[in-house]
Amino acid sequence: MGRYLLISTVIVVGIAVLVAGWANRDLIRVKIASVYARAHAKAGGASSAQGTVAPLSGDAPWALSALPECLMQISESSGSPDYVRAHLPAGATAILPPAVLAYADCKIEIVADEAYVVRGSDRLRIPPRAHFYRAKGLLAVIRETPQKAQLRVYEPAQR
Repeated sequence: MGRYLLISTVIVVGIAVLVAGWANRDLIRVKIASVYARAHAKAGGASSAQGTVAPLSGDAPWALSALPECLMQISESSGSPDYVRAHLPAGATAILPPAVLAYADCKIEIVADEAYVVRGSDRLRIPPRAHFYRAKGLLAVIRETPQKAQLRVYEPAQR
């Protein structure tokens, strides 16, 4: 009988501890302080880490959008070719290839239905079926793929 009394006492005390812990759970939160680890400089320091940066090149339909120092994208439309052409800026006229456009330190070489964007040693290609248009202070590019057409309108970056 003493054994059953001991087991029931352990159960009652255990339940009392769990209920007390649940009731006071906000007071007994575990708090972990942040730890700062020092990292020592490597031999040679940052001055020896200087190297050459490889020029960026490749197909990039978004090339003009990635150069805010030259052109700022102000709008974008996607859909059928007719839908996209309807969203060209008012008074937009086609830029016939071959042509070279310059905005800040970027040069856009339009060749047939593709274009090359050159900035420093970087040379990005806007793949075929790209058509360029000029409107009042704006440059518009329509790029057509078999699935859809996309219009991006840019304005020269303010310096």
